[in-house]
Amino acid sequence: MTFAVHGLAVARGIAIGRAVLVASSRVDVTHYFIQPDQIENEVARLDVARDAVLDELQRLQTDMPKDAPHELGALLNVHLMLLQDETWSGGVRQWITERLYNAEWALTTQLDIVSRQFDEMEDPYLRERKADLEQVVERVLRRLKGAAQPVAEPPPRAARQQELLLDDTLDVPLVLVAHDLSPADMLQFKKSLFTGFVTDVGGKTSHTAIVARSMDIPAVVGARSASYLVRQDDWVIIDGDAGVVIVDPSPIILAEYGFKQRQGELERGRLARLKNTPSVTLDGQKVELLVNIEQPGDTSAALAVGAVGVGLFRSEFLFMGRQGQLPDEEEQYQAYRQAVEGMHGMPVTIRTVDVGADKPLDSRHDAAHLNPALGLRAIRWSLSEPAMFLTQLRAILRAAAHGQVHLLIPMLAHASEIRQTFELIGKAREQLDKRGDVYGPVKVGAMIEVPAAAMSLPLFLKYFDFLSIGTNDLIQYTLAIDRADESVAHLYDQLHPAVLRLVADTIATCHAQGRPVSVCGEMAGDPSMTRLLLGLGLRSFSMHPSQILSIKQEILRADAGKLQAWAQAVLESEEPSALLLE
Repeated sequence: MTFAVHGLAVARGIAIGRAVLVASSRVDVTHYFIQPDQIENEVARLDVARDAVLDELQRLQTDMPKDAPHELGALLNVHLMLLQDETWSGGVRQWITERLYNAEWALTTQLDIVSRQFDEMEDPYLRERKADLEQVVERVLRRLKGAAQPVAEPPPRAARQQELLLDDTLDVPLVLVAHDLSPADMLQFKKSLFTGFVTDVGGKTSHTAIVARSMDIPAVVGARSASYLVRQDDWVIIDGDAGVVIVDPSPIILAEYGFKQRQGELERGRLARLKNTPSVTLDGQKVELLVNIEQPGDTSAALAVGAVGVGLFRSEFLFMGRQGQLPDEEEQYQAYRQAVEGMHGMPVTIRTVDVGADKPLDSRHDAAHLNPALGLRAIRWSLSEPAMFLTQLRAILRAAAHGQVHLLIPMLAHASEIRQTFELIGKAREQLDKRGDVYGPVKVGAMIEVPAAAMSLPLFLKYFDFLSIGTNDLIQYTLAIDRADESVAHLYDQLHPAVLRLVADTIATCHAQGRPVSVCGEMAGDPSMTRLLLGLGLRSFSMHPSQILSIKQEILRADAGKLQAWAQAVLESEEPSALLLE
């Protein structure tokens, strides 16, 4: 039966494919594809973990005190029976051998499917056995986690083709359905076969949504119960324009969305012709179009769309998902150097590590903080870990010997933080001098993403060479809205008068002082905001590569001079969104 699930549209386009579910678990689970030649080893990992849990439960049963409650023995028997159920374990092996899931992913997928069967049972006693199954799976997952292998690259399409056929000739596209996806998971899936994804939670500027846009695949977040309603292998349409997920579509609906999908591909083809067109408004104003990247290899996508530099290299992606094993100086240096050399002399702005809130280092990083978005994150964390920060600063300074590097500091708000930061930058240079290492000059900039910073511009311009407005966090902190929480996502408003005033004042103050300023938040990559930002005087936009050509098209059609009066009217309006539609 066809039904629709509504969420938030965060990455444009249409995706049609079979659903692959990433089941949730109370144990942190890594999801990745294995290579075909790793199947035997992965099944062996599963068997070793299961046998270890089996031995553990059997020892508990043997050593059980004579006065132990009868119910405890019965519970252990149930767990042992579930562990030795060949139907259950055979299903898990099937996900490994046929879909090339890693053992942990296969376990949680099979748990999700069997849990639904328990939920549909009429007998209350049998329904409650689902909890026993969950406990058994979590025991096995913990065993697996203790001996997990490094995450493998997803297998090439050809290696999986026989597993993914509708018939003997058609390759089946896959869409990802999950309760939530961490940024680390997103990076794992970045090179895989998925053509779109949907999550139960998240907002338009949650990091999951941002990475989806960087992957240039349709996505819907905040779809609440999608991961429960959609079943493994269901046909799914993801409408990233309308924020709708259609499950089990009829042939007529499939045909209609297939047409929309082809129209989108034609539009992308037309935009591609703008790659080498200079980014200049109708009245001759040059506009700098830069890209945001997560990995050094993303520079190839920047060059493919004609970007003139990297406005934001999110270095935290080098740190995440490593279970506390942070990258050393040499690893970071090689990554930054690869990005710098990949841009062939164009500038690369590297932001120092910005973890916390929706970008934890791992599952444990934010566990002690009631509100990670307001806690020890970004520059606060770096200053609290000076050894780690100095390691990163040395790596960035060394990379600057290979090309233009700008150093960007996130989430500053206090004069003391600014002074400490510059002291550590100076100390990093001294350490490199003492070692005799070569390093290059860097311009140092600050992110304006805390209202206190936007209201302290003279202080910031006293110290920094340039400013970069991070609109995602600036909106979040100005309006007191958690941008990753779908329950308040409707209140996250980039056109709120207070937000626009902070952005406008920052741009105007930088121009008056002759300092460069850019916007690197999602506002920069939103075509509906381009005319307004141009009217406010912005001449440097930084966004994901997938958004560059759409923004360039808006710039080429705009007369920046004529937009100034209109932009001021928008600033003064109580309902700016109404004027934006004119």
